[in-house]
Amino acid sequence: MVKLFSLIILNCFIQYERHKKFVNDYILYYGGKKEDFRRSGANDKTDLDVIRENHRFLWNEDDEADMNWEKRLAKKYYDKLFKEYCIADLSRYKENKFGFRWRHEKEVISGKGQFSCGNKHCDEEEGLKSWEVNFGYVEHGEKRNALVKLSKSILQGYINLKENDTLNFLTDSDNSDVQDGPSDADFWKGPLQETDEKSRLVHHS
Repeated sequence: MVKLFSLIILNCFIQYERHKKFVNDYILYYGGKKEDFRRSGANDKTDLDVIRENHRFLWNEDDEADMNWEKRLAKKYYDKLFKEYCIADLSRYKENKFGFRWRHEKEVISGKGQFSCGNKHCDEEEGLKSWEVNFGYVEHGEKRNALVKLSKSILQGYINLKENDTLNFLTDSDNSDVQDGPSDADFWKGPLQETDEKSRLVHHS
C-alpha cells in the first residue's frame, strides 16, 4: 500500500516537472514570461461572496423559482438561521437607516437578541422590551416589508430610536411576556399591503 502511494506521488511529481518543461520550452521559442501562464483570481468568489450576493432576508415562492447553485447555497445558509428575534445595527439611526439580520446558532445559545439587547453593539440584560418592528427594506431592487421581533433595552430604545420622529411608537410589551405571549404565527403576518418606505416600530401591548 505504501509502495503504491509512493508511486502515485512520484507520478504526480513527474507530471508537474513535464508541465514546467513545456512552459519553459514555449517561452523559449515563442517569447513571453511565466506570469502570462498564471491563472487570474480577480473574478474568484468564495462561498461567502456567493451567499452575500444571493441573500434574502425572507424567501418566498418567487425567490425559489428558477434556482441555480448560487441561490441554493444562499437558501441553505438561510435555512440554518433562527428566524424569531433579530439582531439590529442602529449605528446609523440618525439617518433613519437600520440594519436587521437573523440570529445564528451561537447567538441563540448565548441568548443574544432575546435575553440580552438585540442591538449588536449592546449587551444590556436589564429592562428589556420586546418590539415588533415593521421593517421596510430594499432587496435586489425590490421594496419589501417584514414584521420582525427585536429585544431592546428601554434606555437604548428611547435614546437610539425615539429621537427619530419618523418612527411611530404605539405600544410595547415586557420581555418576560415573550415566552407566554403570542405564537410565531401571530408575529409573522407577511408583507403589508400598503407600506411606508421608512421603517416603523409597531409594538403589541
